[in-house]
Amino acid sequence: MSTKLDQINYPGTKTQKATKIAVAMGDGIGPEIMKATLKILEKAGAELDPMFINVGEKVYLSGQSAGIDQNAWDTIQKHKIILKAPITTPQGGGYKSLNVTLRKSLGLFANIRPVQAMDPFIQTGHPNMDVVIIRENEEDLYAGIEHQQTQDVVQCLKLITRPGSEKIIRYAFEYAKAYGRKKVTCMVKDNIMKLTDGLFHKVFKEIAAEYPDIISESQIIDIGSAKLASTPENYDVVVTSNLYGDIVSDIVAEIAGSVGLAGSANIGKDVAMFEAIHGSAPDIAGKNIANPSGLINAAVMMLAHLGKTDIADNIKNAWLKTIEDGIHTADIYHQETSFKKVTCAEFAEAVIARLGTAPSTLATSQLSNGSGSIQLQPYQRKVEEKVLVGIDVFLDWRGENPEVLGTELKNLGAELMKLKMITNRGVKVFPHGNKHTYCTDHWRCRFVAEEADIKATPPDYKKVTFERILYLQSKLHQAGFDIIKTENLYEFGGRRGFSLGQGE
Repeated sequence: MSTKLDQINYPGTKTQKATKIAVAMGDGIGPEIMKATLKILEKAGAELDPMFINVGEKVYLSGQSAGIDQNAWDTIQKHKIILKAPITTPQGGGYKSLNVTLRKSLGLFANIRPVQAMDPFIQTGHPNMDVVIIRENEEDLYAGIEHQQTQDVVQCLKLITRPGSEKIIRYAFEYAKAYGRKKVTCMVKDNIMKLTDGLFHKVFKEIAAEYPDIISESQIIDIGSAKLASTPENYDVVVTSNLYGDIVSDIVAEIAGSVGLAGSANIGKDVAMFEAIHGSAPDIAGKNIANPSGLINAAVMMLAHLGKTDIADNIKNAWLKTIEDGIHTADIYHQETSFKKVTCAEFAEAVIARLGTAPSTLATSQLSNGSGSIQLQPYQRKVEEKVLVGIDVFLDWRGENPEVLGTELKNLGAELMKLKMITNRGVKVFPHGNKHTYCTDHWRCRFVAEEADIKATPPDYKKVTFERILYLQSKLHQAGFDIIKTENLYEFGGRRGFSLGQGE
């Protein structure tokens, strides 16, 4: 249920023009930084009508395993905009991340994190950095699909989709176009994950060709992260998948001076959520020393999203002026660059006192000078011929010699399909495996059509039928093998839709 405004002693603004937004006070330092941020918004004339929702730790502990109740969902669905302070997910008990739940349930596919150095007012080794990380927000390993398959082995599924990749990559180029950015860098690991990251990279190259006025480049995520940390001034907009984006956005925020300064936007087709990128910091909760800057900057992004760019610029410039004047909270206070150490509430008052002013050294915020809007296109699926060519059968087998397993399987399935190889943790161990490869209890056994069928012109794949695959599994089960997972092997448009084994 929405909390009445007077219950947190905040007057708010309730004019007819006021925009209703869902507001989550959060856990830990959340209430402190949210009150500071709301006060700045009110004094700047943002004309917002906060509808307070209950999410986070108390909701988890009340028995709501998702950390959010139905009243909060209803408020969000009605008003479409969320300003959220950090929340705490209780340890243990199998609680799922509320942040991930909100992003996925509301279709918030794009996470945008701008990071800019505040040199020389906040210490950083990278005074010229001005980077925007645009991160896919719904899929990848954060789909959270995990299984324990054997006593020794667990798996996490990495899901990369073409529509998801197209949306986030096009958003990155549209963002660069709308905000006058010159370059978009894609970061992937397709030298190893050739299908998942390979698809993301392929889509990037396709969409980049539609924006010839914007420089495009691709980097492998490991060296890309290293270069981003050492020379961030060489980057402008970075687009990447969910896990990589989570990591590199924290890297750039930290090397800019403090993770506590950065805000983020989570954008979907109908709903948008704005939040600081840091956590709830329960160790300093209630001490009035937290830095509200991350949530303030998130609120600035929210105002821009709502079309209130003049007010967004006013708040951002007042915030920049406060930083310039050396009015700093404890996390960024430094004797050489700071003038006064202030509390969370005092920092908010300092920003309010500077509304209507602008920084003299740092670049002023000019969101109101932006032009155009971000345009996305509906996904159009291209139909490809899909042909079943084999199956990977995963076994929980406690033996140690792959030659023994391979011989048993080869004899068992000879009249059905050919056992092409066995891998253990992705490395081929049969036939002709390396004796130095350590094998655990998790074996991938690849069955395909006989070579004579494959080499026919055209290839005769008809012998690899779904019924034959089921019969093969039935025979394996009857022979006492423990099948823990299967993956059908397909070709799409004549292109192999599965990875080779290491050494295959």
